[in-house]
Amino acid sequence: ESIYPYSFSKHKGYLTKLHKEEIREYGLSPIHRKSFKIKT
Repeated sequence: ESIYPYSFSKHKGYLTKLHKEEIREYGLSPIHRKSFKIKT
């Protein structure tokens, strides 16, 4: 994932454990949907 380090090719936009961890580590990118709330 050359531009965004969020493993998009592995989860197709769905929130997986790995993707959730990456969001916590890197924050949201400009292409993330902001209408979803992540439960902590």
